[in-house]
Amino acid sequence: MSGMGAAVVVAALAVTAVAAWWLRTRDGALRSPGAEEDGVAASVFDRLGVRPGEADLTVVQFSTAFCAPCRATKARLQQLQATRPGLAVVQVDAESHLDEVRELDVRRTPTLFYLGRDGELIGRSSGAPRPDELTALVDAHAGAGT
Repeated sequence: MSGMGAAVVVAALAVTAVAAWWLRTRDGALRSPGAEEDGVAASVFDRLGVRPGEADLTVVQFSTAFCAPCRATKARLQQLQATRPGLAVVQVDAESHLDEVRELDVRRTPTLFYLGRDGELIGRSSGAPRPDELTALVDAHAGAGT
């Protein structure tokens, strides 16, 4: 029976390793929205006072007070915003906007939504975005800094 127990433990460890790898590859990765999600998002962002037409790219970040990755992401966005005038950033306290969190299916913080000048939802990411990917996305939509 101990051989069987060892096999179960090895199988459990393998499944755990694969699950951890999969979650790590998705953490902070940009994903494209579906058509239905884009329509819901537009009405929610309007209620939050987000005005995407004022910038080439508007990033809406949902955060919570005790989220360390949220603070790091906010700081990175502030650095990018300082050199890219086409970038606007809107911070939303997830705990104060629970209805919007539910409607947008925000499951963790930080969650970022990327809106084009026309208000179209370009994509979203959940978890701290990778700095190089965030910079590339901002530069693609808001122009490289000087």
